[in-house]
Amino acid sequence: MANASNPVLQIRAHLLLTTTPRWLCTACIYTECGTVYDVCLFKYLLGSVDLAYCDTLYTDLKKGLEGLILESCLHLLYLTTPYDMVSQCSPDWMIYFKQYNQLTPAEQQVAATVGVPESFITKKASGQAIKKNVDNGSVDRLYLSLVLHALLKETNIWSVAEKFNTSRGFVQTLLNSAASFSSSVLHFCEELDEFWVYKALFTELSKKLTYCVKAELIPLMEVAGVLEARAKQLYNTGYKTLAHLANADPEVLVKMIEHLSRRQARQIVSSAKMLLAEKAEALQEEAEELLRIPTDIP
Repeated sequence: MANASNPVLQIRAHLLLTTTPRWLCTACIYTECGTVYDVCLFKYLLGSVDLAYCDTLYTDLKKGLEGLILESCLHLLYLTTPYDMVSQCSPDWMIYFKQYNQLTPAEQQVAATVGVPESFITKKASGQAIKKNVDNGSVDRLYLSLVLHALLKETNIWSVAEKFNTSRGFVQTLLNSAASFSSSVLHFCEELDEFWVYKALFTELSKKLTYCVKAELIPLMEVAGVLEARAKQLYNTGYKTLAHLANADPEVLVKMIEHLSRRQARQIVSSAKMLLAEKAEALQEEAEELLRIPTDIP
């Protein structure tokens, strides 16, 4: 019998028992706790996360709600570190120990929260026998989270690869996988009301992983045609926000930004104007919705 407190478990069990194609199933099912879920919706939802990991993801997210540590992004990174990368992880224990000791007290608490105590890392680094049973999956996943954490702080794949004594290719693969998985986790949370608190958090984290640049450059890199190097040029020249770009004079941009053609300048300004208009329209719709008088007032 599926756990009544975990709708994913119940729906997963249903999906495993049915042979109906994903795109044809439109039936609704009732969980033991009485909640109605659209099976088509959940097939789409679970389709964004490997079926083998959806139960674990649900459990990890649920546990995270009990004590989410937000003094840095490490805890969120752990929750969005891809499960399928864990099998490729072989921690260097001295590096693990060194990186752990460079964490803040709050970040070290993240390790304890996910089940990786300091004593375990210390004993592994010193070659001592381990008596306490610790989940290797959590240990390896936290190590990968530390790689991602370093990457978001430094944004330089070469230096992070050297710091963790691994290949640049592995770090790049981990980053790409984490960016993709974070998007899937975000979608997963958007469809389950109990995880509403994660939505804004994972939205921002997904952007950071996708662009892997310092936070102040992300709004500029959302503009079509602006990559990291160009975003740095624009930022350092004084174009620090989307509004700056949307109201820029293409001719002035050409003069101030090296190796920027008039065509590129016009394209950047035009794209920024469109993006700014879209964001303003979305905010306007949200404001109108908030101010709309309810029709069902008693």
